[in-house]
Amino acid sequence: MATKKNTNRFSEDALDHLRCSDGVERKIHLWGPAKPKGVFLAVHGGLAHAGDWVTPALYFKKKGWATASFDMHGHATGKRVDIPSFEIFLDDLALFLAYVKKKYPKKPIVFLTHSMGALITAHFVLKRMPQGDKDVKGFIMSSPYFGNAVKVPKILVAMSKPMAALLPKMKVPTPPLTDVLTHDPDITRRHHDDERDGIRATESTLRFGNALLTAHAELAKIIGRWNQPVLMIVAGDDHLADVKVTEALSQQIEAKHLTYQLYAENFHENFNEVNREKIFKQIEGWLKKTLRLR
Repeated sequence: MATKKNTNRFSEDALDHLRCSDGVERKIHLWGPAKPKGVFLAVHGGLAHAGDWVTPALYFKKKGWATASFDMHGHATGKRVDIPSFEIFLDDLALFLAYVKKKYPKKPIVFLTHSMGALITAHFVLKRMPQGDKDVKGFIMSSPYFGNAVKVPKILVAMSKPMAALLPKMKVPTPPLTDVLTHDPDITRRHHDDERDGIRATESTLRFGNALLTAHAELAKIIGRWNQPVLMIVAGDDHLADVKVTEALSQQIEAKHLTYQLYAENFHENFNEVNREKIFKQIEGWLKKTLRLR
């Protein structure tokens, strides 16, 4: 499908669509110069949407990098997120990687991921992505959602699997978290606007929640096989992702593959935080030093 030019609320340079594994076309957001030196394949977090990448995308556009992201299954369609299974994220990410390779031929690809996007990407790399993919150079993970920091009643966690089977679309009872994603009031207002307009979700189903809990448990068993360059940027005051779990799992990765940076004062969304330019400069340094990409 031909790329469509667009001017809208997320300052994209263009929009396109990805025909996903269920046959549904989902929106792709594209930022960047006409001839980028590389491309970030961006994977958004839970309840969010592809337009959320606008802040880092515009920063790195000035540095010569393109950013491409798509609205994942169950997202950007209303108040409550639901998925049939976690595997559908992996199916669609494989299609999106193929799209990015075709859209930006022979350009270095770096996965830029946040929260649930990092969880999905970790599973994708360890289960699906062919070893030795010469186009994919490395991975950046912001606030990896490898464990849940949201307080959920223990009985609900224990009963999540049978309840998800019986009442898959039932709402998971969780506290509102939009105001503890970033210290930047302008971006917080944008998130609330997106919620109002049905682009950003505020709820999830039992089936979705159980799929993530299962993905956490599975990742803990296989993450030691990780053998790709990865930069983990971790928020110390995270109300969604469990920082202790992230640290513990990161220690299973060989040191030669991992760069780990904790920003103790940050809420969950590092790339939208008030210290984001410091983080972006760290990413630039990592691209040059570790991946030798300028």
